[in-house]
Amino acid sequence: MLDPTSVAAISAVLGAVGSGMANEAGKWAWESTGGVVRRIVGREVPAPVAPDERDDVARMVHDRIRADPQLAAHWAVFAARVRRTPAPATAARSDLPASIRFFTDRKEAMRRLQREASRRPDGRPRLALVHGPDGMGSSTLAVHFGAQPTRLFPDGQIYADLGGGGAGGARDAGTVLRALLRQLRVPDEEMPTGTDELGEFFRDRVADRRLLVVLDHAYSAPQVRPFLTPAPGMFTILVARAPFPGIDAVRVPVGPLSDRDAVRLLTDITDKSTVAAARATLPSLLRRCGGSPYALRAAAYQLSAPTPPPRRAEADGDPVRGAAEDNYRLLAPESARLYRLMALRAWPVFDAAAAARTTGQDPEAVVESLEDLADRMLLERGGSGNGRYRYRHGVRAHAEAAAIREDGIAACSAALARTLSAYTDLAASAAHQALPESWRVPAPAEERVGRRYEDRGAALDALLAESGNLVEAVRCAEESGDPDTAVRLCRALWPLQLKAGHHEMLLPALRIGARLVDTHRPTSPDAGALHAQLAHTLTELKRWDEAETEARAAARAEEAAGHKRGHASAVEFLGLLRLRQWRYPEAYECFDEAGGILDTMGDQDEGTADLPRARALLERHRGRALRGSGPREEAREKLETALRYFRSSGDTYNTARTLTDLAESRLDEENAEAALPLIEAAITTLDGQSAEYQLQYLRRMREACVTG
Repeated sequence: MLDPTSVAAISAVLGAVGSGMANEAGKWAWESTGGVVRRIVGREVPAPVAPDERDDVARMVHDRIRADPQLAAHWAVFAARVRRTPAPATAARSDLPASIRFFTDRKEAMRRLQREASRRPDGRPRLALVHGPDGMGSSTLAVHFGAQPTRLFPDGQIYADLGGGGAGGARDAGTVLRALLRQLRVPDEEMPTGTDELGEFFRDRVADRRLLVVLDHAYSAPQVRPFLTPAPGMFTILVARAPFPGIDAVRVPVGPLSDRDAVRLLTDITDKSTVAAARATLPSLLRRCGGSPYALRAAAYQLSAPTPPPRRAEADGDPVRGAAEDNYRLLAPESARLYRLMALRAWPVFDAAAAARTTGQDPEAVVESLEDLADRMLLERGGSGNGRYRYRHGVRAHAEAAAIREDGIAACSAALARTLSAYTDLAASAAHQALPESWRVPAPAEERVGRRYEDRGAALDALLAESGNLVEAVRCAEESGDPDTAVRLCRALWPLQLKAGHHEMLLPALRIGARLVDTHRPTSPDAGALHAQLAHTLTELKRWDEAETEARAAARAEEAAGHKRGHASAVEFLGLLRLRQWRYPEAYECFDEAGGILDTMGDQDEGTADLPRARALLERHRGRALRGSGPREEAREKLETALRYFRSSGDTYNTARTLTDLAESRLDEENAEAALPLIEAAITTLDGQSAEYQLQYLRRMREACVTG
């Protein structure tokens, strides 16, 4: 059994607390840990980020508590209070795409996958690289294998699209890891914040499981390494267009179907009489399809259709683009126009509302056109019957080329502008309805409010559903030379950052926004707001040096713009970053500076109505900083001042947070008798407010009081 006061055990506690900062309770525990470390070591210790820094702090603590039994006991009690108990493993939620009804001529590939999946564990990851050109069925093979009844994967099958060859571009490792962990039924609030920690956490969660992992559209070894594990029950299938070096995997090539198997597939999809009736044109159709299962499936719908005119020469040689061209020429004009114009950007998924705004068509007619395009395999349905669609990579390339050729640059630019306008209006309206009281989210003009959501949660859900499109829209706005739209979109991301996380996915868009305001509006409130948003996301990702740079940039921009409320908020944010870094005296100085800025505000300044609440929050933050640095009595005075305001104003959330701070300050003194009623009051205040992680933390504190 591991000695709880050993370096390894102390480092493990630091690591567990540090990886739990995705929720409010985790941030409380981290701040408390910094204060305890400071008291044990006898001086300020910078918060560790990397594993080696964590071990250094653990050695400092170990050296002190080894020589002082009282400090050792204090650490043991504290460690027991903050230790996180992982939730028991449950069956995975399979997010494998649906398999297909007719599957032809892949027996050898299936045998290779089966051999690797059932190979005796020897310390090497069970890993297969399935590769083949677009439309040859490599993804279908992996999904079909995963869908087969087998006892090899009793804990489930999980899937992620890495985006290396599809719409929206490659996805970052953190976003994919979170998607996989959600399929393992891990709540977002339990996931670590940093990408490296996420990788460790994922590998730990799957270590004892028997799972299949399918990673689609991979393109390089560095991209996939964070997901690989030698866990004996794991089998990972990578799907790529071409093999790539640096991965020790069984290679499973997926090539063209033979003519015999191609005819069998066409017969399975249609029937013998239909294929027989098309015998005169069948040889040329097989040549055009080039053994591509996708092209053959798309061509099956043409067997009974009138023979289209000769295709354009540029489509020849590429079965996917050739099949898209053949089906495209059978479309009604309005459907064909929709097909072309929605392909001008790699939108991850889109719905009828976005398509209607882009094309200017009637929304009901657009729904019918989208279904027709999906039936003809020119679009793929987004799954779950949610009315969302996407392009296959090669098909989008065909549609985009057709748009440039047939609609012209001016019409394409106008269509893109309409799409951007649609997403910008949706984002601004949903963001304001998700956080109506936040001055950081500008209210849209009345005529651009659009849909009214039933509550804040529904508005946030709308932003979540479109988050990938909003990031792509920011890229599009930058490339289109439209910084105003890019900035509006980025401002609308704040509710997603504050309420839903998704920081890895949003980071590229926020970097674009900050870069654009520095170029076009360096002294505007928008500049301060976007640098602050970027600082927030960098902090949550534990990129603290970058976060400090952005927080200081936000403060400079807000001061230059004369926006005192924003200036105070940026300085306050720098103080919160200092708390995260365990730099408590500096944090206190920042909160004092922010308070001084608020004191200069007059009736003419924006945000004066929020001054009492802003001052109360700063008082609470001062109390937190003092608690970390040592003056406990003064810390409690600050916290009690803040508590009186929050209680009188009916702010139950901040009331509970401040009660928890006060309880922590009593436990710092090992005064459980004084802490217990504060904990009970916080639990009562949070009851019924969907704050389960805070409640879990408070219950652990209560247990420590009762059993300690």
